[in-house]
Amino acid sequence: MAFLPPVVITMVYGFSRSTADLDVFEMMPKDVARPMLELGMQGGALHRKYRLYLDHVGIAHVPEDYEDRLKEIFSGTFRNLRLFALDPYDLALSKLERNIQRDRDDVKHLARTVPLDLEVLKERYYKELRWQVGNPEREDLTLRLWIDAIEEERLKRG
Repeated sequence: MAFLPPVVITMVYGFSRSTADLDVFEMMPKDVARPMLELGMQGGALHRKYRLYLDHVGIAHVPEDYEDRLKEIFSGTFRNLRLFALDPYDLALSKLERNIQRDRDDVKHLARTVPLDLEVLKERYYKELRWQVGNPEREDLTLRLWIDAIEEERLKRG
């Protein structure tokens, strides 16, 4: 099972934001995905018991080779479940198309705490993600604006 933000931003990369859902974008093996999602959906048995539910993200563009970079989280904690988080660059780029204020805040947080290498971010976007997005010119501009904002913040921090 691979998770998207906000759980990864919160639990793996240390950004304090509360959430009641786990955004899931891929579950393996595929034959267990539907029963797992039904059990974990909002109002389902797991939600009632743990007050946390699975929210399947239907369309999420992530860099092409993200699977090679997934990071297992809580290894050995669960007997029949393995959880994986996107690496920080893939996580940041997964937010590019939506680009709401919360996404921009998350990317700035990653840039500060990881810290993100902006050349790696650009290279991964152009090599692995740009061809997937619906409006590449808009996302090119968004990425440039994100990088400008990160560079400006880094200059202020000295």
